[in-house]
Amino acid sequence: MQQDPSWSSQAWGSGGENDSPPAPQPAQQAAPQPTTGQPAASQPQHQPAPQAQAAQQPAQHYGAPASCPPQPVFAAPQPAYAPAPQPAKKRGWIVALVAVVLAFLLIGGAMASCASVFSTAGSLAAVSSSGVYGDTIAVIDIDGTIQYDGSACSPEGLKTLLDQASDDPDIKGLVLRVNSGGGTATAGEEMAEYVKDFDKPVVVSSASMNASAAYEISSQADFIYTAKTTAIGSIGTALEVTDLSGLLEKLGISIDVIASADSKDSSYGYRPLSEEEQAYYQNMVDAINGTFIANVAEGRGMAEDEVRKLATGLTFTGMEAVENGLADDIGTREDAIAKAAELAGISDYDVYDMGESSYDLSGLLGLLSSEQSQDNHPLNAKEWDLHANTLS
Repeated sequence: MQQDPSWSSQAWGSGGENDSPPAPQPAQQAAPQPTTGQPAASQPQHQPAPQAQAAQQPAQHYGAPASCPPQPVFAAPQPAYAPAPQPAKKRGWIVALVAVVLAFLLIGGAMASCASVFSTAGSLAAVSSSGVYGDTIAVIDIDGTIQYDGSACSPEGLKTLLDQASDDPDIKGLVLRVNSGGGTATAGEEMAEYVKDFDKPVVVSSASMNASAAYEISSQADFIYTAKTTAIGSIGTALEVTDLSGLLEKLGISIDVIASADSKDSSYGYRPLSEEEQAYYQNMVDAINGTFIANVAEGRGMAEDEVRKLATGLTFTGMEAVENGLADDIGTREDAIAKAAELAGISDYDVYDMGESSYDLSGLLGLLSSEQSQDNHPLNAKEWDLHANTLS
C-alpha cells in the first residue's frame, strides 16, 4: 500500500523528496522527544514548512500524547497553592531576634556611656570646684551641731572642702556661713585649726546662732559679721553626768557594775559622783576651756584675760559682740562675700556654694544637743569617751 507523502511529512517531518519515511515508532519511544527538546536521531534536521507544522498539531496531540510536555502545564500552578517555604520564616524570626538583641545592646551601651560621662564630669567637678572659672568667692555652710558626722560640721568634711578651695586657683576667698550652737569640744578645736591654717582670706557670716564650738571655729577667720539679733559667743565648756540612782531605787532596780577601777563607772549614772571624781572632772573641764579661751584670744587678737572675762558660757547679741570685740561688724551674707573679695583684692567675681547641709535623724538629734549646749545642759557622756564628748 502506498502512503501519502504529505501525511508522512505532517506526522514525522521530511528532509526532502528522496528521504524515505522512517518506520513508524510506538508512542512510548516518542515520549523522550519533548523532554530533551531535540529531534530523534533518525529524524532529518530539516524542519517542515509552517503549513505542515500547523497541520501536524492534531496528530501530535492525539496520536502522540507523550510529545506534549505535561510537566510545565501542571507544575506552573503549584507555587500559587503551595505554602511559603518554612526556612524563610525561620530566618525572618532569627533576623528579628538579632535586631532586638542589638537594639538592647546599643541602649545599654548608651546608658553606660552616659553614666561614665556623668561620673567623669562629677570627678572633674570635684577637682575644678564644679566648673568654677575666673575669680570666685566660695561659701561653705556650717549649719548644725559640731560633731564627727562627715558633713561640713565635722573636721573631716570641713577639711575636704577647705582643701578643694585651696587647690582651686580661681577661688580667691572664702565665706563661712555659720548657724550652729556648738557641739563636741575636740571637733571644734580641730576645725578651728583647719580654718587658721587656710591660705586664703576667710570671712564669717553669722546667722541666728554662732555659739560655743562654732564660735571657736569662727574666731580664726579674718573678719566676723553678725546680725544684730544673732546669739554669739557662749565661750565655755560643760560636762554632764546624770545620776539615776534615786529613780532606780524607787523602781526597785539594782544594777551591779563590775569595773577595773572604782571610777570607771562614774559617768554611767547608776550612782552619784564622789568628791574626788567631781574634782577630777572639774579640772578636765577647766583645761578644755583654757584651750578654748586661748584659741579665741589668738584668733581675735585679744589678751587671754580679756577673753576669760567674756567666757561666762552665755551668748551675746550681735550688737554686744561688736562692742566687746567678739565680732567686727553688723552685716549680712552679702556683706561677708563683698568683704572676702575686698581682702582677696578682686572686684569682679562669682559666688560659688561649695555644699549644702543634709538633714536626717542624726542631724535632728544634733540640733537638740546644740540647744542643750546653749542652755548649759550638754549631752550625757555615758557610753562615749568623756573627753571627746565634752561640749563647748
